[in-house]
Amino acid sequence: MTESTNVTTGLYRTLWRWHFYAGLCVIPFVLLLALSGTVFLFKPQVDRWEERAFQALPVNDAVTPAKQVEAALAGFADAQFNSYRVPDRQGDAAMVHLALPERGAMRDVFVSPQGAVLGSFDPDDRIIAFVRRLHGQLLLGPRGSWLVELAASWTIVMLVTGLYLWWPRGRGLAGVLWPRRRALLRDLHAVVGFWVASLALVLLLTGLPWADVWGRAFRAVRVEMGWVQGASDWSLGGRTAPATATTHGGHDHTAMHDHAAPPMDLAMLDAIVAKAAGEHLAFPVLIIPPGAPSDFEGSTSTGWTLKSDAQNRPLVTTITYDSATGAQLSRNGFADQHPIDQVIGYGIAWHEGQLFGAVNQAIGVATTAALLTMGTTGFLMWRRRKPQGLLGAPALPQDRRKPVFVAIAMLLLALFLPLLAASLVLLWLFDLLLPRLSPAAAAWLGMTPGGNRA
Repeated sequence: MTESTNVTTGLYRTLWRWHFYAGLCVIPFVLLLALSGTVFLFKPQVDRWEERAFQALPVNDAVTPAKQVEAALAGFADAQFNSYRVPDRQGDAAMVHLALPERGAMRDVFVSPQGAVLGSFDPDDRIIAFVRRLHGQLLLGPRGSWLVELAASWTIVMLVTGLYLWWPRGRGLAGVLWPRRRALLRDLHAVVGFWVASLALVLLLTGLPWADVWGRAFRAVRVEMGWVQGASDWSLGGRTAPATATTHGGHDHTAMHDHAAPPMDLAMLDAIVAKAAGEHLAFPVLIIPPGAPSDFEGSTSTGWTLKSDAQNRPLVTTITYDSATGAQLSRNGFADQHPIDQVIGYGIAWHEGQLFGAVNQAIGVATTAALLTMGTTGFLMWRRRKPQGLLGAPALPQDRRKPVFVAIAMLLLALFLPLLAASLVLLWLFDLLLPRLSPAAAAWLGMTPGGNRA
C-alpha cells in the first residue's frame, strides 16, 4: 500500500470516527429539535386552533377597540395595557395584551366584538411558548440554549463528515442516489443524508442568530462593523422577545414592568385601528400604546405604534404616530433594514417555515423528517454492529496523518462556531489524558488499539 493510500485510508477512518462520535452525542438532540421544530413550523395554525373558541363570533352591535381594551382592563385590576392585536378575520375576538401588577405576570385577554371578555391565556402557558422553550432551551433555561448551540455545531460536523463518507469513489448510483434493498438501513442513512444535507445545513445556519454565544458574537460584530440600522428583531439563547412581539419571541416581562404606564387617550386607539384597515399589513397586526417597550434593547415608544409582527420578515412594517395628533411620525419596513439584517430576516423566515407559506412548511417537514430518519437509522446501525463490551467506535487509523485541507477546514469551522472550538479543546485534553488515567475506559471508547474491534 502506498503512502498516499495510507493517508487517504487514515483520513477516511478519522472522519468516520468524528462522524460516529458526533452522531452518537447529537442524535438525541437532533430527534428532539426536529420534532419540536416541526411543530413550530405550523405556529400560525397551532395558534389559531388554540384560539378557536374566540373566532366566528357575531359582529352585530360591535363596540370600539377602546371599549374592548377598557373591558379587558376592568377584569384585571391595576393591569397595564401593552398591545392590541387587530382581529385577523371578521368575527374574531380582539386580543388585548396586559401586564399584571405581579412582576412578570402577563395575560392575553380575548374580547368579543361586543366588548365581552371571553377568556384569557398566560402567554407562557400557550402551546407554541412551550415548544419554543423546548426547542431553544430544552426546558433547562438559558444554559439549555448552550447545549442546543453545541449540538447544532456538532450536527454541522456530522453532516459534513457524512458527505465525505457518502462520496461515491467509483461506485454505481445504487446506494448513492437511491437505497438498495440488500443494504437498506445503511443506504437509507447515507442516501437520505445526501439529499437533505444542504437543506439541513441551511436550517442549522439560519438558527445560529438565535444562539446565545454565536448570536452575541454576531451582534458585537454587527455593531462594530456599523451594520446597525435599528434594533435587531430576533432574540438570543431561546429567550423571549419584546413585550410587543407575539410572533417572533413572546414577552419581555421585566422590561414591561420596569416602565410605568403613562396616561393615554384610548380614543386614539380607535383612530389607529381605522388607519390599520387601510394599511393591509400582514397578520398579526399589533397596536402598541406610548410607553410600551418597543424593541429588544428595551427602549420605549413615545407615540402609538402600528406594527405587522409577521413571521415572514420581509412583510414586517412598523409605523409610529404622534400620541396627541395621530400624525404619522415614521414608517420602517424590511427594505429599510441593513442588508445584513435582511439576509438574517430571510433566513429566520425560512427557518420558521413562513417565507413561502405552505411550500416552505412542506420543505421544513421534509427536512425534519429526513433528520429523524438519519438519526433513527444511525442509532439502529450502531446497535446492530456494536460489539459486546465495547462502544463500537470505528478503528483508529494506523496512519494518523491528515491532509492540510482537513486541518484548515476544522480551523475555519472552529472560528465560525465558538462552542465547537471550545469543545474541540476539551476533547483534545480528554483524548490525551484518558488513556493514561483509565486505559480500560479508553479501550471501551475505541481510543486505543485494544478498543478498536468494530
